[in-house]
Amino acid sequence: MRFTLLTLGALVASVIAAPSSTHVLHEKRSTLPFGWERHNKLPSHEILPMRIGLKQSNLDKAEEFLMEVSHPSSPKYGQHWSAKKVAETFAPSRESFDAVTVWLKSSGISSERISRSQSMGWLTFDATVAEAENLLKTEFFMHKHTTGKPHVGCKDYSIPEFVQPHVDFITPTVHFDTKIPQGRHMEKRDMPLEKRAPPTIAAAGVPVESKAAVHKITDPSGGYLPKKGADINIQSIITELETCDEFIVPDCLRALYSFPPNFAANSKNSFGIVEYTPEAYLQGDLDLFFANFSKNQVQKTPTFDSIDGGVLQTTEESFEYNGESDLDLEYAMTLVNPQPVTLYQAGDLIEGASFNNFLDAIDGSYCTYEGGDDPTQDAVYPDPFGGYEGPENCGGFAATKVISTSYAYNEADLTAFYEMRQCNEYMKLGLQGTTFFYSSGDYGVAGNGGQCIAANGSYNDGTSGRFNPSFPGTCPYITSVGATQIKPGASVTQPEEACETVIFSGGGFSNVFPLPSYQAAAVKSFFANHPPPYTSAQYNNSQQTRGFPDISANGANYVIAVDGTFSLVYGTSASSPVAASIFTLVNEARLAIGKSSVGFINPVLYAHPGDLNDITSGGNMGCGTPGFTATTGWDPVTGLGTPNFPKLVATFLRL
Repeated sequence: MRFTLLTLGALVASVIAAPSSTHVLHEKRSTLPFGWERHNKLPSHEILPMRIGLKQSNLDKAEEFLMEVSHPSSPKYGQHWSAKKVAETFAPSRESFDAVTVWLKSSGISSERISRSQSMGWLTFDATVAEAENLLKTEFFMHKHTTGKPHVGCKDYSIPEFVQPHVDFITPTVHFDTKIPQGRHMEKRDMPLEKRAPPTIAAAGVPVESKAAVHKITDPSGGYLPKKGADINIQSIITELETCDEFIVPDCLRALYSFPPNFAANSKNSFGIVEYTPEAYLQGDLDLFFANFSKNQVQKTPTFDSIDGGVLQTTEESFEYNGESDLDLEYAMTLVNPQPVTLYQAGDLIEGASFNNFLDAIDGSYCTYEGGDDPTQDAVYPDPFGGYEGPENCGGFAATKVISTSYAYNEADLTAFYEMRQCNEYMKLGLQGTTFFYSSGDYGVAGNGGQCIAANGSYNDGTSGRFNPSFPGTCPYITSVGATQIKPGASVTQPEEACETVIFSGGGFSNVFPLPSYQAAAVKSFFANHPPPYTSAQYNNSQQTRGFPDISANGANYVIAVDGTFSLVYGTSASSPVAASIFTLVNEARLAIGKSSVGFINPVLYAHPGDLNDITSGGNMGCGTPGFTATTGWDPVTGLGTPNFPKLVATFLRL
């Protein structure tokens, strides 16, 4: 049976629905996120700003639409849609609007009180607590964070069965504000583990449970960041190829994946790197790197797109604040030179930003009422804490042809409905010809920081428990990138192995997203020929859900300039921009002969696995297990393998 994100939601609903009731459970949470406590019940006369996200139309056809422009056998390959066509195709239907408004009116919410957002995707109205509780069959309580920040929420909520197919999610309900202002919650990554905050509380990996993380993606203590190794003397590094097993520099990557320097630059081509404030690059670091590895780029800067007050802060300078951005830009700019690189810097110094805030900025149709997709999980601008005072960016920034992001949540951090809604946005942008790369994580089968999911649904110390996949890595409409390494003592001409130095390539199987059609044969072959020795208590072994990563690239021993010195770094934070750089060059070749950008690449990759270097050794240990094992064909450690540029170019030029 072929599943889509929409049918998955329907299946979840059918499982949890109470057959004897006209209302069915829509979302729930088992535990509160770390730092929050439930306090008093809200008075019935208090006013709540209610927001209902409507289901988008034609999501049942989303995969079909995307395959038409992305599958190598399709006669419409590369015929990407316009933004207008995408918006019109997926706009919520009149049927959804009518169904929800009928429900609201029958519950005493008159039409005069209901507003519809410009994007047509949200209905908003004010309601008393008594009205909201009656509407959703729940109780609202005041919650407080350890910082003193208040939040209104409930444990679960239900909606009429006839309405459920038309609703994504409703706020305020089970979604908690996890974005504590930067100045109030800033742990250093070198702080001893016993002095850090306890692990995040999260529910078990069940699609209908609501989960929230203690760290937002912009927190420098987040587990997604690259891992720092030793500082090094640059004079001791040979920039040729003899020491690539110890020191990765740009020429090592060119040799590993057979792509040339100084390829070309085309005005129609574009490449974007996404960073989230307070992470920031330092120009002095870029120049130091370029002076040693790309001399003609000294004093070159990326094109700077400031989203929601995004700023290159220099108040805090350390690896925790500069390592990610320096790494991404030093390698991306060098590898695609002379092609310009756009830096999307998202979020101000107080609130930061979420992936949804970034998506709002490059697709105005994704914005919702008052500019945020879910103000309890995404930053709201103007910043209520006194930061960026302008309106949230809703459109106005062009999506580049390729976009790389080296940040991630745990899939268990967010609600399934929230993740599905965002995943569908990647699908829409893929329809328009944009390729998204996300790093798969650095803790093997465990989540950010090495956390696993305990039997009671909380995160633990990672020595046992259920595997903890990443998001958006498990979204079937992005390309997830794992990590490899050159074997110790080996040369760049020998096969790599899965990264097992400092970090372990993130990989596994989703607890939320169904198995996409383009990946079905690869996953089936993996389970048939290399069945993992774990039970359903440890991971989703249904063989019916999305596997990740899709591909991989080197993630160990990178030489970067950071804070005025050279250091080694490790992580899929390096793998993603490297893979994205290579596909930017593939786009260059296609655009040079008048063809379109490659757009969503996964269907082509899975149809042509021989265009990648298969990785057959190494594993991704975590959660008290050896994890999965890299093997022949696709595997949940290194995916299909690493890029072989000449083969990839030949394939994509034929399409």
